[in-house]
Amino acid sequence: MFTKRRAAALAAAGSLALSGCGAAPALERSDAVTAVSDGVQAAVVRGWGPVLAGDEFNYTGAPDPARWKVYDGPGHSGKGVRSPKAWAVAGGVVTVSGDAKGTTGGMSARFAQQKYGRWEARMRTNARDTQYHPVVMLWPNNNISPTCAEIDYAEGTADTTKIKFNLHHACKGPNFQTRAARTLDTTQWHNYALEWTPAGIKGYLDGMLWFSDTNPAHQPTVGMHQSVQLDWFPNGNPTNPSQMQLDWIRVYK
Repeated sequence: MFTKRRAAALAAAGSLALSGCGAAPALERSDAVTAVSDGVQAAVVRGWGPVLAGDEFNYTGAPDPARWKVYDGPGHSGKGVRSPKAWAVAGGVVTVSGDAKGTTGGMSARFAQQKYGRWEARMRTNARDTQYHPVVMLWPNNNISPTCAEIDYAEGTADTTKIKFNLHHACKGPNFQTRAARTLDTTQWHNYALEWTPAGIKGYLDGMLWFSDTNPAHQPTVGMHQSVQLDWFPNGNPTNPSQMQLDWIRVYK
C-alpha cells in the first residue's frame, strides 16, 4: 500500500472558515488542512501496484513547474480568466480559488502523457457557488483528438449535490458522451479514480466501481494527460468565491 506519512492536521482540519459576509465558506489553504488519511483507494483495493508519477503536493508555493503547466489566459469558453495566481500549494494540499469576477485556474500535467493507464486523485471543494464547476479529467495530448476525446472522472456542475463521470467520445450529436452521476458531499475528501485499458474505461469512487464503458467506438484514439480545472459558468447572478483542493494525484501502470 502506498501511504503518505504527514503530520496530523490541525484540530479543526475538517472545518471550513467563512471568507466574508455572504460568501461561500472557504477552504483554508495556509494551514495544514489535509486529509486525515488517504481514504479508500481504488489503487489499493484493485492492487494497481507502485505509483509511477503524480504529485503529493508536499511542498509550498506554486504548483511544481516540472510537473504542471499552469494556464494563463481566457477561462472556459472565453468566460473569465485562468490565472496562475489562483493556485497555491501549502499544508500538503494544492488549492485553486475562483473569485467573484471569474478569475480562476487550471493546469495540465507534464507527466504521464500516455495511452492507457490508471489515475487517482483525492479532492474536495468548499460549499461552492453553482457557477464554479470543479473538474478532474484527462485531456488529449497536444489538444488534438479526432473524436474530441475527454474523460472527466470527477466533474461538478450547477447541481452542487452531485458529482459526475463524463466520457466524451464524439464531437457532436445527441449521444456524444456516456456518463454516471452520484449524490455526494464534495466538501468532504473523496477519491476519484480512472482505469483506462484496451478493454474499456472504468471509474471508481472511494474504491467502488461507478462507471464502465467497454464500447470500442468510445475509446480515445490518442494519448491523454491529467488536467485539473475550476471552471466558471456565469449565469448573470453574483458569484461567490469558490475553491477546490487536491491532496494528491497518482498515476499507475
